[in-house]
Amino acid sequence: MTVGSGPPDADLVADVRRRLADEGGPVTVERVAAALRATGRVLGRTALAELEASVHAEIRGAGPLQPLLDDPDVTDVLVNGPRDVWVEHAGRLVRTDVDLGDAGRVRDLAVRLATAGGQRLDDARPAVDARLPDGTRLHAVLPPVADGCTLLSLRVVRHRPFALADLVRSGTVAPGVDELLRGLVRGRANLLVSGATGTGKTTLLSTLLSLADPGERIVCVEEAGELAPQHPHVVRLLARRANVEGAGAVELADLVREALRMRPDRVVLGECRGAEVREVLSALNTGHDGGCTTVHANAVADVPARLTALGALAGLSRDAVAAQAASAFHAVLHLRRDGGRRRVAEVGVVDRLDGAGGLHVRTGLVVAADGRVGAGPGWPALARRAGLTGDRAPTGPG
Repeated sequence: MTVGSGPPDADLVADVRRRLADEGGPVTVERVAAALRATGRVLGRTALAELEASVHAEIRGAGPLQPLLDDPDVTDVLVNGPRDVWVEHAGRLVRTDVDLGDAGRVRDLAVRLATAGGQRLDDARPAVDARLPDGTRLHAVLPPVADGCTLLSLRVVRHRPFALADLVRSGTVAPGVDELLRGLVRGRANLLVSGATGTGKTTLLSTLLSLADPGERIVCVEEAGELAPQHPHVVRLLARRANVEGAGAVELADLVREALRMRPDRVVLGECRGAEVREVLSALNTGHDGGCTTVHANAVADVPARLTALGALAGLSRDAVAAQAASAFHAVLHLRRDGGRRRVAEVGVVDRLDGAGGLHVRTGLVVAADGRVGAGPGWPALARRAGLTGDRAPTGPG
């Protein structure tokens, strides 16, 4: 994969940055172009346009990595060294020929991106997890914690909306399973979307929320504005990390409580991975139907253990988590990634063992890699919740 020819001259970037600082005000593409022309560089129109974009990326964006982040088929950019840059392109890791210069420039880029995300990255704090202004997730580690060179991991947030029919055509949702999903949303079921990192949990959740009644008010609580439902009444509450002084943090748990005071028809937590599980379980047990959240898990059967672990972070006992989760969530939608393709692999029903024991998820549907669908013991309960008539489960293609 060929992208760019390396970063622009460091002295030129420093000159442009100094001119912008002297003028003050927001750094825009137009101001970068004007400052670049003011340096007296004599270039042709095409070369000047390319240099303007490169300098702007060096000052405001991710430098030579910016074209990679702008590629709609790229989901992750991984930097292992100055000339060891990889991307996940269309579901596969591909090495690029991007040249970041030397280890010093990689470190400078990481520090600048961390600062843009409101975080500190230096020898005293050699690892950072941040969100860039455009929503891109940044993780960076400096040497000597990182062996040899600063390591960068950038995950791109795409706001491209998908209709449920699009997910069926792409193979993410098997034929017939889409009707079950429509019924669950129409029936205001509380949904838990599970899966590993990068399996498409946010994409699926955005698509399902787009099916909600246009007259409903959806309140989304997120770390960054990743959910993109095509719905006329969506409001967002975004968490805020502490600044470099360690002050000003606004946690997800606080925002879930705020959301309940905003007359929501559906409360949605973009990702549940900490003590905020207590607030989510409380909300979905107090009459707030139609709520949704996502959680990291390996399979439907592993969801109870994951919820129990999160509940422990919030001071909830195993029995308390089981009692609340069994009545809070009506269905678990599990996504898996096979060979770069993301798909709904299982749909389960949450309940308690023998009505009183630990938490359990009964399998309702299992979807094979070829799209064939098999019913499990939880199918009748799923069908009733989705308002589907008859006991016949979807079978997929064939």
